Parts: sequence; C-alpha cells; structure tokens
Amino acid sequence: MAKSRLSSPPPSPLLTPAPASMPVSSDDGLFLAEMAADGVRRIEPAPRATIQRPKPRPIAQQRERDEASVPQELLKHTSGWDDDIDTGDLISFLRQGLPGDILRKLKRGHWAVQASLDLHGLTTNTARAELGKFLAYARHGGARCVRIVHGKGIRSANGVPLLRNKVRLSLSQREEVLAFCDAPPADGGGGAVVALLRSS
Repeated sequence: MAKSRLSSPPPSPLLTPAPASMPVSSDDGLFLAEMAADGVRRIEPAPRATIQRPKPRPIAQQRERDEASVPQELLKHTSGWDDDIDTGDLISFLRQGLPGDILRKLKRGHWAVQASLDLHGLTTNTARAELGKFLAYARHGGARCVRIVHGKGIRSANGVPLLRNKVRLSLSQREEVLAFCDAPPADGGGGAVVALLRSS
C-alpha cells in the first residue's frame, strides 16, 4: 500500500503574500496585505475648508478708562456732608448767577427725570457713597434731571431729618448740580429731591 504524501494546501485565492518590502512578522503588515488583497484602497484625506473666526470687536480703551475713573472723580466731592446741619432745611436751590426761570421750570416738571436713586433707610455713610456714585454715573451717562429719595426723616432722632438735610446740603455744594427742589407729591414730595445737573 502506497504511503500518502502530505502536501501543503493550495493557497487561498483571497490571500496574497505580503510585499517583500513589508515584514511578514508585523501585524500591521499582515493586516495591510490582507486589505490590499481584497481591493481595499487607502482613502486620501479630503482638503478641509479654512474657517476664519470672526474678529473680536475693538475695545474702546478710552471709554473703559473714563468709566473706571468716574466714581473717584466725583466721590471725592462730598462738601457739606459732614457739616452740622441739624437746623438746616433746604427746600430748593439755584446756583448763583443762573436765571430764576430754571428753578421754576424744574418745579413744573419741564425736564423729565432720567435716573433715580433711593437712599431711604440707608445709613449716612452708605448713603454718602451711593450718592457720589449715582451722580457720577448719571452725569457720565448724560442725564440732566435726576431724582433722589432720602425720606422725610420722621423716625430720625430728635425729629431732625438728618439724611434729607445731608443730601440737600451736599447737592448745593457740588458744582455739577445747577438746581434742585422737592419732588412732585406723586414722586415723594418732601421725601425726595429733583436735581438738574450740568450738561456733560
């Protein structure tokens, strides 16, 4: 009986030997050889569009410097705040040299109130700081007519409207304030003051 001779199976038509330049022991090389035998081709990267991001808006550096300097510019003008004004009671005020018609117009509501500040219930130290900042930003923003609510001081010690007097005396000594008077009854009456500011 003839011995059967063992022979290696014929190569599969789907497998082709790896190129000579590619090491057979490399897993990556075997994988690429298999893909190439199956007709797989490398996909070349498609060109990508260059997207230009929108440029940032220009920074108004001078405006930022102006806004940063506003509180310090007018907060330092606090004349009259620390004066003894227990008996003072300024109902209205008109800067010297200005025609009396300005105060009459202010009392009649000729100028619309463009900004308001409510100091009612604050301590005098807090009110002082808030008043300075408010007037600074109001003038910087171009407001001409403003209203400041200070209360009537009914609950103040000895019945003296301390905050009301401090606010009004301080306003009368600030150069940016041209005139002020009691607010209309619907807007606070004697518990608030309407002030006309110098144009910036």
